[in-house]
Amino acid sequence: MRIALFGGSFNPPHVAHQLACAYVLATARPRVEEVWMVPTWKHPFDKQLAPYPDRVAMSERAAAPFGGRVKVSRVEEALGGESYTLRTVQVLKAERPQDDFALVIGADLVAERERWHGWPTLKTLADFIIVGRGGYPGAAEAELELPQVSSTEVRARIFAGRPVDSLVAADVLDYIREKDLYRE
Repeated sequence: MRIALFGGSFNPPHVAHQLACAYVLATARPRVEEVWMVPTWKHPFDKQLAPYPDRVAMSERAAAPFGGRVKVSRVEEALGGESYTLRTVQVLKAERPQDDFALVIGADLVAERERWHGWPTLKTLADFIIVGRGGYPGAAEAELELPQVSSTEVRARIFAGRPVDSLVAADVLDYIREKDLYRE
């Protein structure tokens, strides 16, 4: 099976994350059978994040419309510590040697990926699927630019009491309201 790993803080997951999943499932060659959203356990740059269980629950709600083809992996919770893509990929490859893994990244990360922890090894372990991101100059590898939506913008709007209905899935927004997230 070919699995595309889509890592991120998902703080919160928004419609562009969902569109990226749909795009990868529909267009990736070789074909991707599943996309796994991999919420970051601890951001390597100590960014403030909503509690991990909340980000996982929101990611599960964002994945639900895909009928099982998008799943949420808690591998980084099991690993603990700072989240490094190399470590995550190595562990998953060891656990599932029969599967092939690819990494989904936004065009905004293409220029900096060579500075990632263990880059020389990482680039030999997984192919990269590049998805364009609105507001960032398109990388040559990205053929599609997704809408300009960011989790930072979603959080800021929620904090300010502004609507985010068009930026996050209804089920995700229901969860945010139930848990009163991003108000402080």
